[in-house]
This record gives sequence, structure tokens and C-alpha cells, in this order.
Amino acid sequence: MTDQPADRISTREAARRLGVKPETLYAYVSRGLLASRRAEGGRGSTFDPDEVEALARRARPAAAGADGPSDSGGGGGGNGAWVRIRTGVTLIEDDGLYFRGVDATGLATAYGFEEVAEWLWTGVLRRGVRFTAPQPLLKAARSAGDALPAGCGPMDRLRVAVIAAATADPLRFDLSEEAVLGTARSLIPTLVGALPPLGRPHSGEGGLAWRLWSRLTERPADEASLRVLDAALALLVDHDLAASTLAARVAASARAHPYAVVSAGLGALDGPLHGQASALAHRTLAEVLERGGAGPVVAEQLRAGQRIPGLGHRLYQGEDPRARLLFHLLGQVPAASDALAAARDLAATAARHTPLHPNVDLALAVLSVSAAMPAEAGETVFSVARTAGWIAHALEEYQERPLRMRPSGTYQGPPPPQPLP
Repeated sequence: MTDQPADRISTREAARRLGVKPETLYAYVSRGLLASRRAEGGRGSTFDPDEVEALARRARPAAAGADGPSDSGGGGGGNGAWVRIRTGVTLIEDDGLYFRGVDATGLATAYGFEEVAEWLWTGVLRRGVRFTAPQPLLKAARSAGDALPAGCGPMDRLRVAVIAAATADPLRFDLSEEAVLGTARSLIPTLVGALPPLGRPHSGEGGLAWRLWSRLTERPADEASLRVLDAALALLVDHDLAASTLAARVAASARAHPYAVVSAGLGALDGPLHGQASALAHRTLAEVLERGGAGPVVAEQLRAGQRIPGLGHRLYQGEDPRARLLFHLLGQVPAASDALAAARDLAATAARHTPLHPNVDLALAVLSVSAAMPAEAGETVFSVARTAGWIAHALEEYQERPLRMRPSGTYQGPPPPQPLP
């Protein structure tokens, strides 16, 4: 038997410490739960004892029947272990949000959305960068959107636009970093350009927020309102491993091209528990304004056993830093004063029942209500912005072993063999 380095342990010892068979141990390796290294002499594998112990600690609660961490970023295996997804994109810690180690609110204050997206993708800041949509992609996306039935909303158009744009890009299967970055810089403005304009574009040249504004409302934009929209896009680019981001990483793990990765993210976003939160906040805030106060609205929400939209976030004990910055910027928009006062009334009234802070959905609702945008506007802003985050996570996942996120199912059906039906 070959001697192992002092800081490594053998396959047999690793399996013993985990309480599993060697076959299960190598299944953990194939799913990215453990890293192995070929033993000296080429026979067998060795393991880092600290990594084995960390996996054992994560497996024990599930083995005892307890719930694993809901935001761990992966599915549980047959022995209760969780896939660990290492990422250098976003950190949420002590009620702070950081993109590649830099405070997100500071980035959104100093730079525009496209500049923040470049930082998220590359860790390099490109001053004054502007994304442009290639005509073939834009034409395909608009044609597909125009073919949709009457009454389809902006999210339907975005989902169709991604698929249509992919068909117009013969190089979409090139997963090299430069190719993926080129796709990202083209796809995001294509999504915006695929939305039908509702009003006249803001005069002069500007970034993506300038182009998106006229597709969200008929009202002309002022500089202060555009600043809020640009900051919202920058703040929403990523938020760790939300459900849509995990879906995007699973697609990237299967080596899906960037358009398919974004489609996966949009698919997960379509549920009522993720993407529609801002629309619920919009409708609640509009009702507060209509009824002249938050009291009756909060009372009806609580009576119906519903949570109050736009308040609280499970990743922040205190204020959502994104909401804090957006509320500050909204204070500089005269047209937003009534909606802003209604949002504060809603938060203060609800605080008598549960001490919850406003989240980014309520801040988006103040913008959308005050600018006469439809209720779905917040989800549209979220989707355009989060496309940048999904691409950032895809870039990371393309560097990992393919198909590493393959959880094992726990079969609970009738035991075989069953008679042929």
C-alpha cells in the first residue's frame, strides 16, 4: 500500500469518517461535493481531511431528519449532503451586499448599470461602456414578439426574445469567455429593444436605463428618475444564489449556451414566489394611495393571512441596502413624493405588527407607481438587470466540471418488483 502524505487521508479512511461506502464517496466526488487527488504511485485517491469533516458536518442534520440549509445552492444527495457552489460574484454579509468584494450601493452610486455589469463579469471597470444590440438579433427578437397574441405582457416578450435572439446567433455555442461576454453585451440591449416603446425616448444619448425608460411608461423621463432606474438596474444585477440564479447555473453546468442559461433563469423567475414580488408591492402601494392610508390595506392583508408585500427579506436582519439607496434617490424625484410617503406609511403601520424593513420590491413599487408604469414594470427591470448576474454565474460554472450538479433522488414509490399494469 502506498504511503499517503501526512495531510491527506485514503479513500477507505474518508469513507469511514463519512460512514459511507467507497462507491458513495466517489459519487460525492463526481457531484462536486469532495475533491480527490491521485495518490502517489497512481493507485487510489487521497482526500483533504478538513473537507471530509466539513462534508460530514453538513450531512449529519439531514441524516437525522432535519432540514438542510435552504439557500445552500444545491440538492441533497442520498446521504443528506449538499452541493457547495463556490462563487466570487456576490457576498451578502452583516446586512451588506458586495459585488466582487466592493459595496454594491457604492458601485451603484458611482457607476451606471453597464459599468457595474462589466465589473461583475470581469472584475475590471470600463468607464463609459455602452451595450448595443446587433441588428440580426434585434430583428429576430422583435419579429418573435410581434407574433405573440394580443395582451401578452413584457415578460412574455422577454422570454420569446431570448429564444429568438439565439436562433439569429450561429456562434452561440462558443463558450469561451470572450464569446460569452460578447453575447452578454449584445443580449441585454436586445431584450430592451424587443420591448415596444410606450413613450418618446429621453432626449440625448444615454445608457441602457435611458432606452428602457420609454418601454416602461408613456411619461417623459427627468434626470433624477433616470438616475433611480439606472441605480435599480445596477443593484439588481445579482443577489447570490436565488432560485433563478441556481437554475441558470444548472443549465450552465450542462454546458447550455448563454441564451439557454438566461432562458432557464427567466423560467424560474416566472413563479409567484420570485419574480412577481414587485408587482404585488406595486398593487399594494397603489391601493394605499387610493384609500388614503395604509391602515385599511394592512388590516385586510393580515386578516387574509397574507404577508405584506415589499417588507422584510430573509437575507437581511435590518434594512435591505438596495432599498435604502433607492429610497434616498427617490427622495430627489418630485413626482415620487406621494408614493414615497405611502411606502413609509405602509412600513410604519406594518411595524406595529411585525418589525419589518422595506425591501427592494417596495422601492421599485415607488418608482413604478409614481411614473405611471404598469405593475409588471418592476419584474421587467429585475429581469433585464439579473440577466447580467446569470451570465456572471454562467462564466464561473463553465470553468467547473460539467454536470456536477446532479443530486440523487430519494425514491418513495412502491417497492419493486410490481406487477405489470
